[in-house]
Amino acid sequence: MGLSRSARQGGRRPRTSLAAVLVMIGAIGLGACEGRLDTRGNLPDAERLAEIVPGQIRQEQVAEVLGSPSHIAAFGGETWYYVSQRTRTFAFFEPEVVDQRVVMVRFDEQGIVRAVDHMSLEDANAVALVERETPTTGTDFTILDQLLGNIGRFQD
Repeated sequence: MGLSRSARQGGRRPRTSLAAVLVMIGAIGLGACEGRLDTRGNLPDAERLAEIVPGQIRQEQVAEVLGSPSHIAAFGGETWYYVSQRTRTFAFFEPEVVDQRVVMVRFDEQGIVRAVDHMSLEDANAVALVERETPTTGTDFTILDQLLGNIGRFQD
């Protein structure tokens, strides 16, 4: 009859080194927190950007060479933006922007390129969001008011 190892040792189980367990937990924890890099956007190659010569190329040609812009200016559409952004994300934290590049192509009224400007993350400005709420008229109902208020409203 075969006895188990713990039975042969008098019911005691062999001890696992506490240090080994802590090292394993630490290694797993560090491996899980490795940051993930993501690249988003449309940043044209330097060779293609060299083809965009101010005063010599039209809007349609820019679209053929560089592709569709990431954004077009809200008023007038005379400026196209090509935006690329790299972010690093650690575990459950908010993504951190590590690199951002913007190419702005400006057109005149006839649709001819007037200027090509480059911006980076250092040129970005932080925008403070307004967190106030717009008051509304009406009555605030609790969940109980809503549930009891529906009794008798429905007919078969």
